[in-house]
Amino acid sequence: QVQLVESGGGLVQPGGSLRLSCAASGSIFSIDYMGWYRQAPGKQRELVATITSGGFANYADSVKGRFTISRDNAKNTVYLQMNSLKPEDTAVYYCTINAREGAFRRNADYWGQGTQVTVSS
Repeated sequence: QVQLVESGGGLVQPGGSLRLSCAASGSIFSIDYMGWYRQAPGKQRELVATITSGGFANYADSVKGRFTISRDNAKNTVYLQMNSLKPEDTAVYYCTINAREGAFRRNADYWGQGTQVTVSS
């Protein structure tokens, strides 16, 4: 079993910053990509950013230049630094990983429970 625990969400004013964290635990053999998605009320879940095991990052156009994804492989943790936040960034943010786990090193995608980010004055 693999568990993802997210933290760092909250209420922030427009122009402010937040840092999300997501720690993976369990019988993990290796983690390929790690990433963040978000879902606003009434909208579909959308990609925010992903990062490969080698550190290559990919961002949605809407967050480029404002958000930075990073990972600590030793801690099996992925971060999302969010700067210059806008009201349209308001959503539930979910972390996800693609990992091999267990005795048979089964490959699968795993999701966190989500953390609310609200940008409002």
